[in-house]
Amino acid sequence: MDNKKIEQVIKALNLILELELAGVVRYTHYALMVFGYNRIPIISWLRAQASESLVHANKAGELITHLGGHPSLSIGPLLETHNHDIGDILRESLAHESIALNAYKSLLKLVGDESVMLEEYAREMIYQEEQHLGEVDKMLRKPGDLAKFQA
Repeated sequence: MDNKKIEQVIKALNLILELELAGVVRYTHYALMVFGYNRIPIISWLRAQASESLVHANKAGELITHLGGHPSLSIGPLLETHNHDIGDILRESLAHESIALNAYKSLLKLVGDESVMLEEYAREMIYQEEQHLGEVDKMLRKPGDLAKFQA
């Protein structure tokens, strides 16, 4: 890859890093705001999502430094709606994860056939994000509803 392309890849990875760090904050906050009978399994799932986001942020940061870049200290957008109903939390999560998925897809388009390492990384992250979106989608459905959730 030429220097211009490497700069573009680092920029894309920094966006991913910022989005994943926002996920850490977002899911941690959500876990603190869950009340009611189903609190324990829900906060466990949310905390697992926060931990996963931190792992993803670390992967992006390692790739940035691998390419000679400087990892961003910024955190992606944090929307606080003050709506802490589980459905609201899941819909906000769905929106956030969709943005992250698109960032990984943009990275994949950018690296194309130029780096197997970066291409495989992007593909694996797209796979994980699509799985996560599918889980959230299923949680938003009513029991027995096979149709995808419509926002």
